[in-house]
Amino acid sequence: MQKIKKITPQILKKLKEQRKKIALLTAYDYPIALVEDRAGIEIILVGDSLGMVTLGYESTLQVTMQEMLTSCKAVRKGAKRAMVIADMPYMSYQPNNSLAIKNAGKFVGEANVDGVKLEGAGPMLNRIKAIVDIGIPVMGHIGFTPQSLKKFGNYQVRGKNSKEIDKLIQDAKALENAGVFSIIIECVAEGVAKKVKKEINVPLYGIGAGNDCDGQILVVHDMLGLFPDFLPKYVKKYAELSIIIEEAMKKYIQEVKLGKFPDKEHSYR
Repeated sequence: MQKIKKITPQILKKLKEQRKKIALLTAYDYPIALVEDRAGIEIILVGDSLGMVTLGYESTLQVTMQEMLTSCKAVRKGAKRAMVIADMPYMSYQPNNSLAIKNAGKFVGEANVDGVKLEGAGPMLNRIKAIVDIGIPVMGHIGFTPQSLKKFGNYQVRGKNSKEIDKLIQDAKALENAGVFSIIIECVAEGVAKKVKKEINVPLYGIGAGNDCDGQILVVHDMLGLFPDFLPKYVKKYAELSIIIEEAMKKYIQEVKLGKFPDKEHSYR
């Protein structure tokens, strides 16, 4: 049997140098992680979007460390080839470096993930550097940062003027200097990602950031049509599984009520 070649930061860097784009998706449980890994997804992000798409929270801000750890453990069991990154939830790293190191260590030690993701630059640069310094790979995140939703007030597109573009470039450079192995750029105006990408050497992965990035990421529930409550403009639905699942359930209900299930084929002799 051929040994599975595990995705690492070094492989991601090489793919960028070869101008080969990669595909990223979120996952929150074992079955979906298993399918994503088989399909060839290079990076699986256990996103704090877990709160909205699987736990029913209004935003990502209510997600806890324990909820993220449980999800990460399940995803890790399903992903053998893909790199698994844990989204550090709100207030699990912001207060100080010690807390950031402790919680990043929990993700690696308890859930066996391959790295963690932190949002923002500025004050978070010290947190990122502290985590990188103890040997844990860190993915950065600029543009729209969901954990700053209260600050911005709504889901706004970034990079609409030269001042915002300069800030994005500045943040990306600062994150690279702090030691991140890659950066996610979210919800920026078309063409902005291309400008940011020119100024850094680490891979830049986009979500709602146009086609100039080194790869793309989507929330798996969005692209599979499993989460109808909120659908950003940048999401392309590759399936409508909620419709398929609902129809299957209706058929099951009907057969149960009519006494057609279970039949002889699905009963023990």
